[in-house]
Parts: sequence; C-alpha cells; structure tokens
Amino acid sequence: MRIDRRIIFVLIAFSVAIPLIFKIGLPNRVTKEVRMVYDAIDELEREEVVLVSFDHEASSLPEIKPMADAILRHCFSKDLKVISFALLAEGTAIGDQILRDIAAEYEKRYGEDYVYLGFRPQYTAAILGLGEDLHRVFPEDYRGISTSELPLTKKIKNYNDISLVISIADGDLPSYWINYAEARYHQRLAIAVTAVMATTYYPYLSSGQIKGLVGGLKGAAEYEILIGKPGMGGKGMDAQSIAHLVILFLVALGNVSYFLGRRNNSKGTG
Repeated sequence: MRIDRRIIFVLIAFSVAIPLIFKIGLPNRVTKEVRMVYDAIDELEREEVVLVSFDHEASSLPEIKPMADAILRHCFSKDLKVISFALLAEGTAIGDQILRDIAAEYEKRYGEDYVYLGFRPQYTAAILGLGEDLHRVFPEDYRGISTSELPLTKKIKNYNDISLVISIADGDLPSYWINYAEARYHQRLAIAVTAVMATTYYPYLSSGQIKGLVGGLKGAAEYEILIGKPGMGGKGMDAQSIAHLVILFLVALGNVSYFLGRRNNSKGTG
C-alpha cells in the first residue's frame, strides 16, 4: 500500500493546526523544577522587585514567548515591580513588546509598576555593573527617560534592592548570571531556557545556585497550569504531542504494509 505524500502533509498540517485553534488540554504533569520557579516568585511580597533579562535571539521566539508570558503574568498578578532589559540585541524589541503586552493585561503603569531598560552590550560588564550601580549601567531607559527620574528605578541602587533575577534565554547567558550575579553578589536567580539548553543547567539546580528552571514549551505549559492561565505553551504542547502520535501511526502503518506485502509476495512465488 502506498500513501500519496500530499495526504501525509495534510495529516501533519491538521494535527498541528487543530490543537492551536481549538482547546484540547492533554494531561501535563508539573515538574519540581518548574514549581520551584513558581514558588520563588509566589513567596515574594507585594511591590518587591523582580529583574527579568531577555537573553535570547528572535529564532527561539516560539519557545521563549510562552515562558516569558507565563512568568510575567505571575509577577504582575502578585503586584510585583518588574525591571527588564535585554543582553542580546535581537531580544531587545521582543522583550519590550512582551513586557508591554502583559503589563497592559493587568493595567500596570510604566515607570511605576514596570520599566524596560533596553539593550546593553558586553553582558559580563553589565551583570557585574548591576551589582554596583544600576544607574551607571543604565543611565536611561529604552524610551530615553533618565532612570534617576522614573519612580521605580530611582529607588533601585543594585542587587540589594532586587529580590529575584530571572534570565529567559536560548543559550549560555544564564551561566554568566550564575558566575557573576549569583556567585559574586549572592543574587537569587531563576532561569527559563529553551528545551535543548535545559539539561545544561540541572547541575546548577542541584547545587542550589539557581532557584528553579523552566524548560522549553513543556515548562511553559506547566507554568500556565500553576498560574491557572492557559496560553500558547499548553496549545503548543498539544500540537506537538498530536503531531508525534500521527507520525508514529504513519510509521507503524508503513511497517505493517511492508511486512504484509512481503508475505503476499512470498506466497505468490511459493
């Protein structure tokens, strides 16, 4: 039996598209490392400051955005103050857009409830500089407003005024946060990374150098469960899971067809 490849393409397209359009809600278990990030944020008091660093490029947006959305929703629902910036140039505009969109959902005011500082090159120097004086590293925010004039940032001197740092990354930048912010300044740190990078940071989780880890689309889906806000993380996992099931079915069908064909051929020659 031979299946036209166009039929296979259509099956895969529908298996991906349908879960993204319609809510399916396949079961998903919340892992310990994701709950640790949730707990690290949830234990903070109202108006404590969280620093969110967008340490990623545009190519990883499908994984990064669901994680960032879920984490920021948790922060704003707790009435935490959020300061954010990007340590990679490509993440600058993306981070600004994500932060503004989620802040608008919770009617947060710029300058008082959240501030976006923009991009800063030389990430090692930037991370170390924040341990001494935020205003020296970021004299102005992304909009060109002096950080000494904004109600939120004018009260922030260094890591002593920041309760938690969260690095949302697709590469090795969390290692710099661990080596410089956590090790040197004892800054509490949690990370959200793409799935392919997650295994790199489990040793830091075991050593206690990071307070939790959200890994990829699955981690985003788990975090959405914890905050009770379904989003693209859950939909993406449903689409991925159903597409995998369809592929497994087609592989099994191909193998059954092959062996039946061989058996029929052997009977015909016998």
